[in-house]
Amino acid sequence: MEKNRLEAFSDGVIAIIITIMVLELHVPHVTDLSALKELCPVFLSYVLSFIYVGIYWNNHHHLFQAVERINGGILWANLHLLFWLSLFPLATGWIGENHLAATPVAVYGVVLFMAAVAYKLLQHVIIKHQGPDSLVAKAVGGDWKGVVSPLCYLAAIPLAFVNVWIATILYVIVALLWLVPDRRIERVLEQDNQN
Repeated sequence: MEKNRLEAFSDGVIAIIITIMVLELHVPHVTDLSALKELCPVFLSYVLSFIYVGIYWNNHHHLFQAVERINGGILWANLHLLFWLSLFPLATGWIGENHLAATPVAVYGVVLFMAAVAYKLLQHVIIKHQGPDSLVAKAVGGDWKGVVSPLCYLAAIPLAFVNVWIATILYVIVALLWLVPDRRIERVLEQDNQN
């Protein structure tokens, strides 16, 4: 099967997720700057989630540049990832509206963890379908960020009930790790084009 429809559908869902998240930023009804202070927690949670969704979109795009063909398993694994990403607006809004309360921060960690698991599952299903010598298998290789990230989320979930700032800092650290673009797939594609 061709991958174009999967990529277009995924791009559309991700665009909708970002749109829904920004709709949580309600316009103040007063004109002084103090009105923005009330928006600060919602805005900061939006920024973090926007970065995370952007990271997933970027990595998803790169991943599918190395995918030659898809099957039903890949479609379902991709849909599974999109399901967890679609929960970002809910988790983001809950954190912002409740000013980093423990339970919303922990639930945010669960959503981040499950999205990370879903992405790893998508990679696994693609590699299983395309074989151990595929471009994706070569590119994924030793994925230290893909191992560290879910561990940080798992640590942050119970830590949210001890200190929400520690949990939040872990989420920010993981996002910062992924802000540096992952060039593994680009390198593998360049090597493949040279051969």
